[in-house]
Amino acid sequence: MTAETSAPAPSAGAGRPASLTLGAAITALEGAALAVVGLSDMVAALSGQAKQLALNEFGGAVIVLLGVLPVLAALALLKKRRWGRSPAVLTNSICLPVAYYMVESGGAMIAVGALIGVLGLVGIGCLLNPKSTAALYAPSED
Repeated sequence: MTAETSAPAPSAGAGRPASLTLGAAITALEGAALAVVGLSDMVAALSGQAKQLALNEFGGAVIVLLGVLPVLAALALLKKRRWGRSPAVLTNSICLPVAYYMVESGGAMIAVGALIGVLGLVGIGCLLNPKSTAALYAPSED
């Protein structure tokens, strides 16, 4: 038995910086929230609360699918796959105009919009962090 074979195998998350993990978590949260909004649209249409059944069903399905992409991107980032960063940064970037218009609408939406804006900015910062970039673009050991 040599030193190489007796050494414990590194865990799946070994070498993943905290910034990449946080960026992936924020992206997954945003994608899950988007999917929940889509599902609620579909449920509202089925329960008769919506006036245009077909439009709400289709719109809800599209929103659910739009929520699945950030979740898949977040999973890819956790596995240190490069392709996940572009859709994750795009998702976090889209949060900024959404947050702006929520804050502009006033009332309770100010706090929600501020939270979405902060999450978007933190997500972008984490995903574009030099440590995240180094982890994603490091030469593979395979």
